[in-house]
Amino acid sequence: MSMSDPLGDMLTRIRNGQRAYLSSITSPASNLRANVLDVLKREGYIRGYERMESETGKPEIRIELKYQEGEPVIQTITRVSRPGRRVYSSIRDLPRVSNGLGIAILSTPKGVLSDSEARAEYVGGEVLCNVI
Repeated sequence: MSMSDPLGDMLTRIRNGQRAYLSSITSPASNLRANVLDVLKREGYIRGYERMESETGKPEIRIELKYQEGEPVIQTITRVSRPGRRVYSSIRDLPRVSNGLGIAILSTPKGVLSDSEARAEYVGGEVLCNVI
């Protein structure tokens, strides 16, 4: 069966893995997922990730989750733009997550960026998710 929201699936796997205090999780691989994970790694929310082949021959991504003093670094991670309701934001209307303590991840013409990177590049785009 095909998946209607692959990015939402990966975010849910991250959320569930951190609630279970797992050191790493796996998710099916895609370029969008890898780009979102690049932003999470740059911003310090995950340790890292690697692309690998599964036993079935399909590519997977193994995500190393990050904890600080026994608590998950990612407190909340929520999907904003969904397949049924796309959310776009111009440069003037870019959201500030928790008054600047969190990040919004956007898909822009210059690639997948955090909200602060999008402000620096002066581009808007589709708001994929919020991370605190």
